[in-house]
Amino acid sequence: MSETNVNDNPIKAEKRKKLHALREKGINPYPYSFDKNVHVEKLISDYAGLVAGEKKLETDFRIAGRLMTLRMMGKASFFNVQDETGSLQCYIKVEELSEQDRISFDLIDLGDIVGLKGYIFKSQKGELSLYVKSFQILTKTLEPLPEKFHGIQDIEIKYRHRHLDLISDVDSRKVFVARSKIIKAVKNFLDNRGFMEVETPVLQPLYGGASATPFTTHHKALDMKLFMKISPELYLKRLIVGGFEKVYEVGKNFRNEGIDRTHNPEFTMLEFYEAYTDYNYQMTQFEDLVSTVCKEITGSMKVTYQGKEIDFTPPWRRLKVLDGITEYAKVDPENIGQLDEYLKKNSDKPLPLDKLSKGEKQMKVFEIAAEPHIWQPTMIMDHPVEISPLTKIHRDNNQLVERFEPFVANMELGNSYSELNDPEEQRNRLKDQEANRGHDDEAHPMDEDFLHAIETGMPPTGGVGIGIERLVMLLTDRPSIRDIIFFPTMKIVHHK
Repeated sequence: MSETNVNDNPIKAEKRKKLHALREKGINPYPYSFDKNVHVEKLISDYAGLVAGEKKLETDFRIAGRLMTLRMMGKASFFNVQDETGSLQCYIKVEELSEQDRISFDLIDLGDIVGLKGYIFKSQKGELSLYVKSFQILTKTLEPLPEKFHGIQDIEIKYRHRHLDLISDVDSRKVFVARSKIIKAVKNFLDNRGFMEVETPVLQPLYGGASATPFTTHHKALDMKLFMKISPELYLKRLIVGGFEKVYEVGKNFRNEGIDRTHNPEFTMLEFYEAYTDYNYQMTQFEDLVSTVCKEITGSMKVTYQGKEIDFTPPWRRLKVLDGITEYAKVDPENIGQLDEYLKKNSDKPLPLDKLSKGEKQMKVFEIAAEPHIWQPTMIMDHPVEISPLTKIHRDNNQLVERFEPFVANMELGNSYSELNDPEEQRNRLKDQEANRGHDDEAHPMDEDFLHAIETGMPPTGGVGIGIERLVMLLTDRPSIRDIIFFPTMKIVHHK
């Protein structure tokens, strides 16, 4: 076996030499298992009350983790080992080890994964420590760790090599633990209200349920084009038609769109549908869900996000789209001329105003004028009919639909409708969307199978979608969606 690799830098070359030295001494640097019997967090919790100098000789503990620091002090050494739950100081006297353990300890490097056996004591300086009686290398590493153990400073490395970020940044690990707990809390809320968790296809013959450009692929055996799911909506509604009254899915959606602070092409969405309810009922349920999860995860209904307080305590503010245009843009939302003039002056790029409907113009004005001012949780409601092809006409105004979008910290957190279940109206709306596909690649295609389901009969239904990543961002105070996705979409870098 070669002692070096031409691509190794000096540090990696030295680590590789130690690896080969271990093998030459008959020591397996990659054993198959280790009989670990405790996590660091448990030791810290159970023995925090020891006084300086006190020992617990009667119990042998076996811990395993990554070597993060090492301080040689003659024949004795202190080092820190980090496992999934935390970091613990360890103390070792090389002369007390077996010959094989001494060889292993002499050939360690920072970053190596080790298995230790010993007893707990508190140092004279008052730090809980493991007195190591047995030392084993479990994984000899070849790649050096980042120099700064308080977290990677290079954002590109942080996202591209998430494993390094998780090793070196305790706060980053805590964010992903919180993400897992948030998803569980969301599911528990719905489970406790009688919802059934379901799954819908990721590969679909037609896309729908959202205004988005899909990713496409090709199925060889069937020789057909397929689309990756942009939303589970049309399939979840089929389940409501089939007789299930409360269904939800937490799953991946895929949208062929730009990447920014709040968008990633692959993201996690919660959607749930409940028969015999409308958007008014779901507004209250949405508030209950988010505030309940917030209280469970953070201990309060108030959080600090990017230095400003957010209060999730229900009820949230209600703001109608047309009222928001009047309040923030200072124009008449029914006056096409005023809408056009506002968009010409304030849009950051030219818009094809002659091709946009009044409703589309109204929403553009609202997005520009109102959204940047909405920080506290607010239900943006009663949208123009032209932009909501799957939503029931508003019972008091046939130019609007019964829809709300919860906004928090200047970003949309979700979407909800009184779902359209009139089959003739649904067909007409999808026909209108189909006609728009010449200039709008996000418009819905006609879906005859979905229409067949609606014609079979869907009860009055309220539906809700929530962007899981955005909820996690808010509850963990992270400014970018990339901070709370383990592996965000990144451009491939080709190394010469």
